[in-house]
Amino acid sequence: MTEQQPWQWDERTWRGHVERVRAGRPLRPESWPGGARVAVALSFDSDHETPALRDGEVLPGKLSQGEYGARVGVPRIMELLRRFEAPATFFMPAVSALLHDGEAKSYVDEGHEVALHGWIHERNTQLSPEAERDLAFRAADTLERLVGTRPVGIRTPSWDLSPHSLRIVRELGLTYDSSLMADDDCYEVLADGEPTGIVELPVEWIRDDMPYFMMDRFTYLRPYTTPRGVLSIWRDEFDVAYAEHGIFQLTLHPHCIGHRSRITILTELLEHIASHEGVWFATHAQIADYVLTGKDSSR
Repeated sequence: MTEQQPWQWDERTWRGHVERVRAGRPLRPESWPGGARVAVALSFDSDHETPALRDGEVLPGKLSQGEYGARVGVPRIMELLRRFEAPATFFMPAVSALLHDGEAKSYVDEGHEVALHGWIHERNTQLSPEAERDLAFRAADTLERLVGTRPVGIRTPSWDLSPHSLRIVRELGLTYDSSLMADDDCYEVLADGEPTGIVELPVEWIRDDMPYFMMDRFTYLRPYTTPRGVLSIWRDEFDVAYAEHGIFQLTLHPHCIGHRSRITILTELLEHIASHEGVWFATHAQIADYVLTGKDSSR
């Protein structure tokens, strides 16, 4: 039997696809802890060598680009976070944590959060349900062993959910996901129209460093925005979040943002943020807990 084309679907089919995973009730609180006007959720995807390894790219050149993140990017980021006393969330593939002994634990030791980001930065949407579940649980077990606490949140490596991902997230007992884009602020995830109790901390390519700075010498992929141009975009994103009393969430990668001209704009962005009164820097887990319970777990 020939598979139907989308324009041939009946309403039940197209509506079912749309409603499988959907944004539920908004979770922007009336106020943030201590009367803060805005919550700032900095996140770093410490992928390092894993995207290259996932794709079977094992020559030194590509791997060295990822190694830069651990060797140079992470120390610069940690110094910056100390300066602004800003707790952050590090989404880390388990293989990345195993390759760089002690790095994941150092995040937790300095008051940051370590959350799930796959086993080897696999494309979870291309896996069988069994393989996706196995890698997710293996990653959670590995990070728990390395840092001493079990992750409570996830960002899928592909920034998407397979038909099975949400079930696996619920089976893992996670509090939040940070892979979807249905709002600027937190919301509860719905599964087939039913509330799940899982908080979504939305991401967006606008607030990610990789779309602006990625480079591939064998294709037409080239950086198309200057660092100063990116700073202007992110500053505007923060300013509106501040005006709306919402959340400003940022996704960065040590091997990308860690370079000199880029860590410079991150420094200037944090200086701009810190110049405002009523800013709550918090991990993704702290924000998820607060929008669910109204209690500040950062204290």
